[in-house]
Amino acid sequence: MAMNWRIRRREFLAAGAAASAPLVLGPGVLAAPAKKGANERINVGHIGYGGRSRGLAKELGPLVEAGEAQHVAVCDVDEKRLAQGPQDLGPQVDVYRDYRYLLDRKDIDAVVIGTPDHWHGVHFVHAAETGKHIYCEKPACCTIEESKAMVAAAKKAGIASQIGSQGRSQPEAYLMHRYLANGVIGKVRHVECFHYPSPVDTSKTADSEPPAELDWDLWLGPLRWRPYNARHLPGVFRWLLESGGGQIRDRGAHVMSCAKYWMNADKQGPVTVEATGTSPEMGLWDSAVLMNVKYTFTNPDWIMTWTQMPMEEISKRFPAEERTAADLAEEGVSKISRPGYGAVYHGENGACMHWGGDGGTWAERKVRHWQPPAGAVDVYKSPGHMQDWFAGIRTGKKCIMDIEYGAGVANLCILANLSFRLGRPLQWDESKWEIVGDEQARCLMSRPQRHPYHL
Repeated sequence: MAMNWRIRRREFLAAGAAASAPLVLGPGVLAAPAKKGANERINVGHIGYGGRSRGLAKELGPLVEAGEAQHVAVCDVDEKRLAQGPQDLGPQVDVYRDYRYLLDRKDIDAVVIGTPDHWHGVHFVHAAETGKHIYCEKPACCTIEESKAMVAAAKKAGIASQIGSQGRSQPEAYLMHRYLANGVIGKVRHVECFHYPSPVDTSKTADSEPPAELDWDLWLGPLRWRPYNARHLPGVFRWLLESGGGQIRDRGAHVMSCAKYWMNADKQGPVTVEATGTSPEMGLWDSAVLMNVKYTFTNPDWIMTWTQMPMEEISKRFPAEERTAADLAEEGVSKISRPGYGAVYHGENGACMHWGGDGGTWAERKVRHWQPPAGAVDVYKSPGHMQDWFAGIRTGKKCIMDIEYGAGVANLCILANLSFRLGRPLQWDESKWEIVGDEQARCLMSRPQRHPYHL
């Protein structure tokens, strides 16, 4: 079904059963993405066009202005958001309600997935099956089953993939990484991640009919059917364990991404995960409000903790550095605008701290001002998260937050929530990406997905 034209609402509805048919790929049909030369323009399609998706489109702006990329298509289940696509990105952009029409476009080289978390796994796997290079917003996925499927699909397709934990690509992240890699504080034994609590829904909002512009069935996609409620979306989906997972899956996917990268642990997983916390006492949202998680790593031995605590406690224990005019005059240095989360790295010979870990990663002054001595180790300095992805598309190099790394971080968040729900520690086999010794927990590594929106 080669469809290179714009799909309007009435045309989509007229397509009937054909529109709801899943992509079915037979043997040998898998597209093989070709590497793009330095001067070739990459055609990009956007799956989802909500607030974060529009932000990602803007982040592509410098590449578009340089003639390296072109926006060619947008899809969204909300017609108001869909109509915004051509207004923002240009009249050349075609619009679709169903992502499968966009994936069927053979002239689209790459896709940016900015949909809610529960769609990431399915969108990613289906995009990989059509040979598209993929930038997918974090967290990579909602289940261990999805993490395995995404990595396998990317490897089979030979695509360049980038998960949107862009904290690794920030200017001060490079300085923090270099500082730790050179052992300035000695061997790190404990990474202490902190964050403020997940919110509680106190609105008592009743279920209702969805807005006329929203395709509620398509928004739910792989999730079980449930009545529409305004407290399910848009951004608040992240406070439900089913579709989001709370602060640990939102910001944890940023802060712990930095930790895994800087600790050279992208291929190292914990042997045990233990989580405790408090559940909300009212409302639709069910993610942990306060939370304490301990990850134990071996060979090398270190621990990482994640603590959701009241903001007053964070302000006392982890006060944000006050940045002077002289600080802000330094190259790549900005004001700390998100002081409520970050991590402290406790080493044998001292400690160092960063705040943020996503669109802003801020290292403390002593880290920024450290001067590497002769023979110091250098680390990779990302040209920018989107730019690093494009380098992967053009050269075949592994991206800084390749799906293998992004899924590994997502697994940490998933395991913490499972431990919290079950009320007991979990044993983890990183070599197999499997929970061991707990059959009930193993059953929760996957969940049913509605037809036809499934892996």
